[in-house]
Amino acid sequence: MSADPASVLIVDDEPPARSRLRQLVGDLDGFHVVGEAGHGQEALELCNDLHPDVVLLDIRMPGVDGLQVASQLAGWERRPAVIFTTAYDEYAIQAFDAQAVGYLLKPVRRERLAQTLDHAARVGRAQLLRIPGAAPRTHLCVQRTRGLQMIPVDDVLCFHADQKYVTAHYAGGEALLNEPLKDLEDEFGDRFLRIHRNALIAVAWLDSLDRDDSGAWQVRLKADFQPLPVSRRHVGEVKRRLRTMG
Repeated sequence: MSADPASVLIVDDEPPARSRLRQLVGDLDGFHVVGEAGHGQEALELCNDLHPDVVLLDIRMPGVDGLQVASQLAGWERRPAVIFTTAYDEYAIQAFDAQAVGYLLKPVRRERLAQTLDHAARVGRAQLLRIPGAAPRTHLCVQRTRGLQMIPVDDVLCFHADQKYVTAHYAGGEALLNEPLKDLEDEFGDRFLRIHRNALIAVAWLDSLDRDDSGAWQVRLKADFQPLPVSRRHVGEVKRRLRTMG
């Protein structure tokens, strides 16, 4: 993060909630509260005037709600990183549809806020300045029937794209993500390797490269998982990675 503190706008229709977030942010190094808004329209006006790096955004508000605010901000050329702070877990999919970088359930814990703010500030500034340095997530947040699940990125074997959605296959299951494969590739850098236009594999789980019965290239992972096809244009890079790992 840059030496300058990251600016934070707090948006919540409940004054006690704004006060608590203001206190939590104030206790963290590298961040300062630049303003507060009590409803969605005010939030958009302040974002336009103040250009905050990060917006802490409640979802359920009268009038323009948090999801509508985030959707509006997502279309701005100079847009802040959005972290939702809400008492409800059922909006997670919609939140990430609106390009939020974090989703914190109330009561917000200081440790989770610090971690998510740090990530959001880096992502927000990378978006604005188009420079490297966005902190990659350590976990993927996915919606389940009974609420949210955090999946460690270290457990992910591969990402596979199918039209709009990406499936993350991990040790223990799979999860649907609503984000482009290219964004995942950009975020996680050298930790994942593209083997096909529709697939990334985790380098840490890469075991071997061989040919199937038809002569097509495929990779095998260090897990009980099916071999994955490798396109010809990516075979060379897979071989290079295997040599460096050896």
